[in-house]
Amino acid sequence: MFRRVTDSESGSTLNPLIVEKKAEKHWFDWRLPLYLAAGALAVFVPLAIYSPDFGSILYLFVVVPICSLVLLGVGIAFAIDRKPRRTLAIVYALFVFWAMSWVLLRNELTMRSEIRWLWNSKAYKAQVIAQLPPASGDLRHVEWDGWGFAGNDTVVYLVFDPTDSLATAAGSDGLGKFKGIPCKVPEVGRLEKNWYTVLFYTDTAWNSCD
Repeated sequence: MFRRVTDSESGSTLNPLIVEKKAEKHWFDWRLPLYLAAGALAVFVPLAIYSPDFGSILYLFVVVPICSLVLLGVGIAFAIDRKPRRTLAIVYALFVFWAMSWVLLRNELTMRSEIRWLWNSKAYKAQVIAQLPPASGDLRHVEWDGWGFAGNDTVVYLVFDPTDSLATAAGSDGLGKFKGIPCKVPEVGRLEKNWYTVLFYTDTAWNSCD
């Protein structure tokens, strides 16, 4: 038997269908995009720290497609059930997730370096400072990061620059040949004053410039 819903305070009678439509009219869960953005960050950062190449590939070709398909499925279900506002919320959350993923992938190397520097900069500084200044005039350096596949290796060096001459390079696109670095490089990043990351071209190392 159908039971009518009664407002206990006013004594008025409410139609359940009207109540549902009213709830649907005002429903828009802004928390879902926030949770997705936070979730993307929580998944991406450990992957990026573990491996800069494998982690990004795993995130791009596994995490993103699975999350996208789940959201699309939920959105389609809401659309079939004629809940336009909930459908719109899912679509909005999907675009937020894609945008967040794009930002993370684009800035993967910078994020990875910043996190590792905060975690273990003291040990790396001691290792570099302990070196004697190279007779060639090169800046003191140590291998900082690297990745590769099928013999195509890419190396990033941690460089100590006592005069901070690389500051301009880090502030621009970082592409060029710089004093104290023997090879032309595609990117220079600044960790803090006097300390930089220098990305070398694939199959190029400090002592083997192509």
